Amino acid sequence: MAHSPAAPFAAPPFTLEGKTALVTGSGRGIGRAVARKLVSCGASVMLADIDQAALEETAAELGAHARFLAGDLTVPDFPGRLVDATLAAFGSLDIIVNNAGYVWDNVIQKMTDEQFQAMLNIHMVAPFRILRAASQWIRDAAKREAAEGRRVMRKVVNITSVSGVDGIPGQAGYGAGKAGINGLTKVLAKEWGRYNVNVNSVGFGLIDTRLIQPIDKNKNDKNAPPTIEMAGRQIPVGASQALLDAAKAACPLGRIGTVEEAAGAVLFFCSPLSDYVSGEILIVSGGARG
Repeated sequence: MAHSPAAPFAAPPFTLEGKTALVTGSGRGIGRAVARKLVSCGASVMLADIDQAALEETAAELGAHARFLAGDLTVPDFPGRLVDATLAAFGSLDIIVNNAGYVWDNVIQKMTDEQFQAMLNIHMVAPFRILRAASQWIRDAAKREAAEGRRVMRKVVNITSVSGVDGIPGQAGYGAGKAGINGLTKVLAKEWGRYNVNVNSVGFGLIDTRLIQPIDKNKNDKNAPPTIEMAGRQIPVGASQALLDAAKAACPLGRIGTVEEAAGAVLFFCSPLSDYVSGEILIVSGGARG
């Protein structure tokens, strides 16, 4: 029996029209790429980052669908203020992407309490505070929708790392924080299922951001290695070209991922395509593990 050819898609397989997303660490890098994809699918986005200038640039690019609030997520009251600002600006909160983070590496015998705690604070404590602050509104909205006979799916996407799943030498703090967010993901998937919330993690391998920019470790090079400023401290970032080359060689795809590719995996968990997926950890590493 002959079949007529399938008609091409006239529109994307989903829309996020009417949805509001909160994306942390969205001034640049993966967070900015995630915000772009969400807006392109019709969502409104609250941008959050510690860097005011980067936020202003991203918000200007995204236009009327974006608002922003600059601040340090590790300050105890800022996550609550961020959630309140999102609800005040858009009247709802349907998608939360806990993306903000950075690396501050050292082998364990040289790692200070400050370093270790800083990694826990940004990668685990800050997302916990955001989700706790959002919980009342999410629960009330779900109960109201259930009374009206409606099921509205909401999404939480926590960003983790291969370091939190397989471990990477020199990352006791970072790996512990990223493992911790995976535990929070699995607990909240069970707690919030009754409220129609999918809670998942996306774990990245090496993605082409400023955190892994190539640095020259030649001791005769007078140029200081790149740093980022966090809480008044200059934190070294970047990776040696030798390490980057080794990572590419170890990756089955033979390259480092782009921020757009990273954001695509996050978008899946923000979309209706993942409405029956919860409590999962999706590794986005080009096949490189361990």
